[in-house]
Amino acid sequence: MRIVIKVGTSTLAHKTGLLNIKRAEKMCKVISDLKNAGHEIVLVSSGAIGMGLGKLGLTKRPDDVSTCQAAAAIGQSELMYTYDKLFSEYNHTVAQILITGAFVTIEDYGKNLNNTLYRLLEQGVIPIVNENDTVATEEIIIGDNDTLGAIIANRVKADLLIILSDIDGFFTGDPNKDPNAKRISVVEKVTDELEALAGQPGSRLGTGGMVTKIKAARMVTENGIEMVIANGKDPDIMYDILDGTAVCTRFLSQK
Repeated sequence: MRIVIKVGTSTLAHKTGLLNIKRAEKMCKVISDLKNAGHEIVLVSSGAIGMGLGKLGLTKRPDDVSTCQAAAAIGQSELMYTYDKLFSEYNHTVAQILITGAFVTIEDYGKNLNNTLYRLLEQGVIPIVNENDTVATEEIIIGDNDTLGAIIANRVKADLLIILSDIDGFFTGDPNKDPNAKRISVVEKVTDELEALAGQPGSRLGTGGMVTKIKAARMVTENGIEMVIANGKDPDIMYDILDGTAVCTRFLSQK
C-alpha cells in the first residue's frame, strides 16, 4: 500500500510545545517497520511552529505572523534533525519537502512537486512534508496540515490517508464536553450535514480541528482514497489500522 500519514502537533509534542521524545521515537519505529513490510510511506508532519514556540518559551500560538514564522524557522530544523536521527537508526532515509499554496494553484509547481514525490518513493525514501510556514503569506497559505495531507494523498494516488490526532475518531459531539457523544466507526460518505456536525477548528498550538479533518476526508474519498482518523498517543495503532481492528473512524472511498 501507499500510505500518507499526517501527524498533528498535539500528537508529536507535549503541551509545552516541546517534542514528546518517547512518542516520536515509537512513531518512527512503527513507520520504519511498515516500510520494511513493503508499504510506501509519505509523512505529513506538523509541529514546527509548536516546537519553535516551545524553544522560545511561549505557551500559545501568537497572533502576529512574524513570530509564527520565526518559530517555524527554529522548530523546523529541530523537527527534521529529530526525524533524520530516528529513521536512520532503522536504516531509512528521509527527505524534507516544504511547500506553500503556490504548489497547489500553479501548474508548473504542482508538476515539480509530483515529480519529486514519485522519485523519492521510487528510491525508497520517506518524504516528510510540511507547509513552509517561514515564508507562507495569506495569499499562498494552505492553512492546516489536514488539508495538506489530503492534497499530498491525492497527488501520490495513495491507498490510505491516516490522520493521527488526540482523539479516537469522529464523534457525534465533543467527547471532552459531551458525555453522550458517540464515536462513529464508519462513514460511508461525507455530507454537508457531517461537516456541520464537526464544529469549529482550533487548539492552543495547532491550526486544525475536526472541521479540517472532515474536509480532508471529503477531498480524498471523492478521489478513491480511504481515510482514517485515530488517536496517535500510541503509534502501535497504525498496525491495528492496517489490520482493520483499530478504534478509529474510517471514511470509505467513493470509487
